[in-house]
Amino acid sequence: MSDKIKLKLYYFTAVLSLVFAVIGFSYNAWRMEVSESNTNVRTASFEVLKELAELERIVFASHYDKDSIKGSPRDGWVKVGLITDLSVLIGTRVEAQASLLKETWSTTWETLPSNEKSTINLVQQIDLVRLEIKRELSSLK
Repeated sequence: MSDKIKLKLYYFTAVLSLVFAVIGFSYNAWRMEVSESNTNVRTASFEVLKELAELERIVFASHYDKDSIKGSPRDGWVKVGLITDLSVLIGTRVEAQASLLKETWSTTWETLPSNEKSTINLVQQIDLVRLEIKRELSSLK
């Protein structure tokens, strides 16, 4: 084999190795970014699910138990605010449902102890947020 052919083969091998190294590094960086994003979505989702359960407990305590301590509207406002804030980290559909939950809470919290319809509306909206979170979690790769 002549030196020219050996040199061309060497250059070809070096360039091909560099191309594979760049492709491998790019894929690894992309995969790590996706994994980190999925981890953030999962963590925020689990926190929102816990807060939704607590909000539901507040709604039930206020309406069914007529307990102004466990069913405190101030605690409800805190839960709704946290749910709304964390929903941004999960996805746009969850964020939209959390905004609707905040609107529903703001229009019904005063009548919650005495109005069955307010309770039903809030629980339905809580369930819709849960549903969107489950959809978002199942779509992660």
